[in-house]
Amino acid sequence: MKISKEARKVSRELFQASFTGGRLDQGNVRRIAAKVAESKPRHYMEILKNYQRLIRLAVEKRHAVVESAAPLESGVADQISQTLLSNFGSDLTTEFKLTPNLIGGLRIKLGSTVWDSSVRGRLDRFEAQIAQV
Repeated sequence: MKISKEARKVSRELFQASFTGGRLDQGNVRRIAAKVAESKPRHYMEILKNYQRLIRLAVEKRHAVVESAAPLESGVADQISQTLLSNFGSDLTTEFKLTPNLIGGLRIKLGSTVWDSSVRGRLDRFEAQIAQV
């Protein structure tokens, strides 16, 4: 859906106002969304949809998903969590998932960034290289 420049600008300004002390404040988010829905400014649906998208992207940047083919030992999981926390900030949340089709290795997703050291990822990259030849 195409969004007007005005709606994009307003939603970005609202997004900036959603932070307190450099962190996303849920209370501010709720108040801002309720205020926009109540006052219904011009293009308010576009504003709310883009605002929701910006909030979702900000939340995803603070949540890491670590996928592995087999359960990780607690020491390894703790070490991964600590490394992620030290590199990306103390407000990062970490989720561990079992994904058997990875065959082996790890895949870590943080927002739109993916680090893939899984066997499945390597096989897929190898297959793509062969297909280009």
